[in-house]
Amino acid sequence: MKITVVGAGAWGTALAVALAARHEVSLWARDADQARAMASTRLNPHYLPDVTLPAAVHPVSDMTAALDGAGLVLIVTPTAGLRESLVRLRDHKVHLPLLWACKGFERGSAKFPHQIVSEEWGGRSASGALSGPSFAAEVARGKPTALVLASKDEGFARDTALELHQPALRIYYSDDVAGVEIGGAVKNVMAIATGVCDGLGLGLNARAALITRGLAEIGRLAARLGGRSETVMGLAGAGDLILTCTGDLSRNRRVGLLLATGRSLEDILADLGHVAEGVHSAQEVQRLAASLHVDMPIVDAVCGVLFRGVHPSKAVEQLLARDPKAEQEAP
Repeated sequence: MKITVVGAGAWGTALAVALAARHEVSLWARDADQARAMASTRLNPHYLPDVTLPAAVHPVSDMTAALDGAGLVLIVTPTAGLRESLVRLRDHKVHLPLLWACKGFERGSAKFPHQIVSEEWGGRSASGALSGPSFAAEVARGKPTALVLASKDEGFARDTALELHQPALRIYYSDDVAGVEIGGAVKNVMAIATGVCDGLGLGLNARAALITRGLAEIGRLAARLGGRSETVMGLAGAGDLILTCTGDLSRNRRVGLLLATGRSLEDILADLGHVAEGVHSAQEVQRLAASLHVDMPIVDAVCGVLFRGVHPSKAVEQLLARDPKAEQEAP
């Protein structure tokens, strides 16, 4: 099968490289110069400089050429670019099966990717979300990775997971789209909190407690939005949370580590060079939780540090000062 990957950043390139083990892949880049350079050098130096593109990956900037002969479209952009990508595909009269590998919320609307897809794509074709614990650099290098493909059409999810599945890239399937996307969005906020905890030198015990309580917050929000507890405890929930909160390749964790040193958010993001979705998601999660009356104190603390000038150590102090409750009900 030919797969069209829309988005030639680190994650899009990594998935293109991985999927090329079994499929022909067109890797669409917005920038024509970038596409030409990748086609010529077989490298994506800005995002994955040490990974050679296989012969089965074809970088292009012409969308018509990218879609020619394709059997599946995979959008791999930041969530901020999802709506634009869908409109572009719709303008090209695309009715192909569609996956997206975006995590987070649309800024300003607090909408999940599946809600954006519903608005812009409707019922044009079967569609689903691809998520789970995955650093682009490791996927591109063929390190073992497990993801989950979620769609309301369980048959589509099962069949497409089987089509994409391979030894180093295991694809499981689910029909819990909301649960998968909530885990993928909120874990980035929790990773900032964990980075702050590690940056302040609070120790491994504190890190474990923070991750566990963060998972509880994700679970409460997911339950309110119709997600299932087993999804929260699976790859797209606990798995992605653990990876993002502990892995040295996590951009969101790095934001927290640098905040703990006293650096400003503006300077951190300027130096980072890549999108840290947790920064943009934090306020959206906070607004959504407030509208649903879901208590998420870790998210509130992160927003305080990011946007209200609360010192990281003060935010931790406020969390530690909360009254003890039974674990099953403790926010």
